[in-house]
Amino acid sequence: MNETIHDIPALLADRFKTLRYDEEAQAVVVLDRRKYPFATEYVALRTVEEVARAIEDMVVQGGPPLAYVAGLGLALAARNLTGNTDSRAAQLEQAAQRLLATRPTADDLNHVVPATLRVALDALRSGEDAFAAALAYVNGQIQRGNDVSRACGEHAARLLRDGDRILTHCIAGAALCWMLWTAKQNGKHVELVGCETRPYFQGARLTAASARELGIPFTLITDGMAAHLMSIGRLDKFICAADRITLDGHITNKVGTLAHAIAAHHFGKPFYVLGYDGPDPQTETGAHIPIEERNPEEVFYARGEEGTVRTAIHGINGYYPAFDVTPPHLISAIITDRGIFAPHAIREYFAAT
Repeated sequence: MNETIHDIPALLADRFKTLRYDEEAQAVVVLDRRKYPFATEYVALRTVEEVARAIEDMVVQGGPPLAYVAGLGLALAARNLTGNTDSRAAQLEQAAQRLLATRPTADDLNHVVPATLRVALDALRSGEDAFAAALAYVNGQIQRGNDVSRACGEHAARLLRDGDRILTHCIAGAALCWMLWTAKQNGKHVELVGCETRPYFQGARLTAASARELGIPFTLITDGMAAHLMSIGRLDKFICAADRITLDGHITNKVGTLAHAIAAHHFGKPFYVLGYDGPDPQTETGAHIPIEERNPEEVFYARGEEGTVRTAIHGINGYYPAFDVTPPHLISAIITDRGIFAPHAIREYFAAT
């Protein structure tokens, strides 16, 4: 790549580079995360249904990115409205419901899509361009997400010590990249250990690629190795992101997070959560988080898709809850763009500046 080392954090944190509305193509264009980094391919999505299926089929991955793509999909719907005002409003609401049904666990989707719908409906009813209004709103949210990621990562870097060996699970995203980069700029030498994160191998592909671009030493392990490495002193901290944080300090993240959190607690290792923009004000506790259960067939394949390498025999059952919930007593701190909070005090995020 042609970017200098000083450009790398912007490259990793700027989501406009991996998802955007393309005016010339009149399509939502997203990086196909199922194939990256072995292939850098972009998919052009021209209908709401194509956007919804891309989210469901894991073309786009990670809580904030899938929410932004859904928002852009709603903007796309606003561009193609027909009929009178009431009919157009109904079309927008129908599109929003389809997009909201794609991935139920991550809370970003449940904020970005309804907010985009309100913006588009307000524009429609006032005689303004609903498409332009929706697109401007979502682009603003993407930029806000970039800023939140950087602030969260910079706060997290304060918790790292020179020589730390950090376990991570699945995709912690842009905040993890900013954390690692900031620590590096501050002269801290850290190493990242990532779980494969089956069946889509986000850790082996996406997190590993980010670490390599940043020049951070990365070691790949299988999903079941973390407790052993903690027991022999080969890991110092566990840090991951969260797809949803509750008002009482529970977090949900890629399934397997709970097991790593239990192991970290048992072996006295701190577990920090990259909480981006804080808790979901609409989710009180862990029991209120809907857990997405994906097609069990996905666990039979090396990258979750029929047509890739099958790793299981035929004639057996599969089960794939995509997320689990970790209670607050297993979490050392939740790191946000507004600072670092104890899990039981995460409600204070809303009063922080």
